[in-house]
This record gives sequence, C-alpha cells and structure tokens, in this order.
Amino acid sequence: MTETIHNVDHAEISKFEELASRWWDPHSEFKALHEINPLRLDYIERAAGGLDGKRVLDVGCGGGILSESMALRGAEVTGIDMGAMPLRVAELHTLESGVEVSYRRVPVEVLAEEQPDSFDLVTCMEMLEHVPSPASIVDACARLVRPGGTVVFSTLNRNPKSYLFAILGAEYVMGLLPKGTHDYARFIRPSELHAWIRPTDLRTTDMTGMTYNPLTQTYRLDPDDLDVNYLVTCVRDSD
Repeated sequence: MTETIHNVDHAEISKFEELASRWWDPHSEFKALHEINPLRLDYIERAAGGLDGKRVLDVGCGGGILSESMALRGAEVTGIDMGAMPLRVAELHTLESGVEVSYRRVPVEVLAEEQPDSFDLVTCMEMLEHVPSPASIVDACARLVRPGGTVVFSTLNRNPKSYLFAILGAEYVMGLLPKGTHDYARFIRPSELHAWIRPTDLRTTDMTGMTYNPLTQTYRLDPDDLDVNYLVTCVRDSD
C-alpha cells in the first residue's frame, strides 16, 4: 500500500475511539455534532443541488451522523474513516435505523487511486484539522469527485478568536466538546485552505461561517463571519 496511508495521526484517532460508544447519544460529548448537523446538512444539500440520487462520499465520517442524514435525503452514501470503533458504531447504528450506508476503513488517498472521478459529492467535515497533511486530503477529494461534481469542506480558522471560542470556550468553559478535542496549531486559515485547493481541479464557489450564540445556545450560518468554524464549497471543473 502507498505511503500516503501514513497521513494518519494515531493519537487523534485514539481520542475518538475512546468516545465511540457515545457517538449517537445527543447528550454526550458529541452533542455539538448533533446540534450542527441540520445546518450543515441543509448547506451541503443546497451546495450539491440536491442529494436525491447522488453518489456521495463522506470523508472522516466517524460514527455516521452526517452520512445517515444524507442517505435519508436520498443519497447513495459511502462513509470512510480510519477509526475502527467509530466505523463499527456507524455500522451498528444502520442496523437499528434501517438507513443504508456503506462504510469502509480506508485512507482517502488510497480510495482516490481506486475510484477516481466516482462521486457526485464529497464531504470532508471537521476532519482536516486532525491529520498531518491536510493538503493531501484536499487533493484526494478533488480526484474522487467527478468533473462537474461538488466538494464541501468544513474546518476551524486559526486566530485568537477561534482559540478563545473553539478551545477555551467550547472545551473548557461550556463543555461543548471533550477537553483536548482540538489542537490550535492545526487550525487552518481560509488562505491556507485555498492554497491547497488551487493546484487541484477544484474551484471555490462559496464560503460561509458557522457561529454559536451561548445565550440562546443556537448555531447559525453567517457568510460574514469566518472567524471560527467555516465551510467551503468547491466545484470540480469539467474536463
């Protein structure tokens, strides 16, 4: 197997392996994922021009919250992750829910060699900041999507505000995420993400931020606020 399989941080994988059994508990450490899922699902559906009948790849799918949601809207979904326990939880949940999703434990770079130009939509949500080489992930996503298809990324900006909100606030003050979920040094500025997108066949078509109001405990999308969480939509140019 190619050396790109080493684009995995085993310490990061271990964090989510330890919590995997609680992935589908909306009151657990994954509460925030459950709460933002409707927002990001609607954003993805709009970006892709609908999900019904689309062949979709969810990169870094974890326990399958987004994967199942897209399948429920009519997509044919494959979810991939390098964590064995989250994938097992995802598979078990499909048995309970009856939602059909195909899961694989495979590096995205390896899948890009196996199945280039194969998906109408590729999603990579909250994953780039957890790997040693996010540029390699971006490149693989670009190769996996078909010409004319859509790729959606989400990640965290790197600045003092994001450190305050995403780490001190979310992990230590409000307890929205387990302590140690994020490493600030791995947060990604939009300019850095664009630098990795530019050499590929992808073209950025939209950017929007996701904000959290601690008073109302609600999330919303805001295209004018990319300071903390943000989403990027790309289209692969047709050949």
